[in-house]
Amino acid sequence: MSRRTLPIFKKLLSGGGSTTRSVTYMPRPGDGTPRPVTLIPGDGVGPLVTGAVEQVMEAMHAPVYFEKYDVHGDMKTVPPELIDSIKKNKVCLKGGLKTPVGGGVSSLNVLLRKELDLYASLVHCFNLQGLPTRHQNVDIVVIRENTEGEYAGLEHEVITKFCSERIAKYAFEYAYLNNRKKVTAVHKANIMKLADGLFLESCREIASKYPSIQYNEMIVDNCSMQLVSKPEQFDVMVTPNLYGNLVSNIAAGIAGGTGVMPGGNVGADHAIFEQGASAGNVGNEKLVEQKKANPVALLLSSAMMLRHLQFPSFADRLEIAVKRVILEGRYRTKDLGGTSTTQEVVDAVIANLE
Repeated sequence: MSRRTLPIFKKLLSGGGSTTRSVTYMPRPGDGTPRPVTLIPGDGVGPLVTGAVEQVMEAMHAPVYFEKYDVHGDMKTVPPELIDSIKKNKVCLKGGLKTPVGGGVSSLNVLLRKELDLYASLVHCFNLQGLPTRHQNVDIVVIRENTEGEYAGLEHEVITKFCSERIAKYAFEYAYLNNRKKVTAVHKANIMKLADGLFLESCREIASKYPSIQYNEMIVDNCSMQLVSKPEQFDVMVTPNLYGNLVSNIAAGIAGGTGVMPGGNVGADHAIFEQGASAGNVGNEKLVEQKKANPVALLLSSAMMLRHLQFPSFADRLEIAVKRVILEGRYRTKDLGGTSTTQEVVDAVIANLE
């Protein structure tokens, strides 16, 4: 070996430089075939942010194509052709759907989750470099049961052992496969002794099968206080349906806002990816008129979707580009303290794709 090539060889061995890539995935023949994904643009800012995802996917030649369905939150039922599409494609990307308040009209979001048995909701709340927040080192995954209890739309419906066990198993399996160290069960078993008591019992049973993962329990009101005072103590949180909706929004607010937090809903056979915490800006007409909705949450959710489809390198490229735009700070929407339009953020993300 010549003296000239020795430093290069050492660099390759050490993994330094941009000339090497780690071997992460050996595809089977045909794995690169573009996958169909059902797309629901939704209401309000939904078409803006789903349009942002479409542009970025096209720019990086991601191996997906979209089947679009015009569905709105004021519809009384989920169109059967939409359900058929998701069942066929297995994966859906969704903008926000308005949920009518009161009046006995069911939420289409809830109907979709129940129809497809998307029993696990996951919201990832974490600090983004360059985005100032009160707390640092926040990296929380909130996993909530998605199909029963008060938030399922049937207010008299109780928590069952079957659903409690499977959400607990999903949370511990997620922690195990993602090298997470701790799972916290959030509950109100001091008052809701039967329902939340059953949930806790299930979590304890499953926890005993994962001895490498630390397990603890926290009453939901104390948990809310702990989140805003010392959020860095949390890793993975597993919750019944209603508490999870509240906890995930608190965690999102702490880490930078709902506009940047990704999420998804997953079951044994299907998955829907959408903005992680509540899309409270869905009905903000001013954002729609000015075209200044924040696309970051849905872009990061679509990176989660790409990983789910086993396209990790595309997911990495998208995530890195989004994080660079946030770090640089030149293009930010109003909720992040900037004045940029959705399109300006999208253009910046595309410019940062490698």
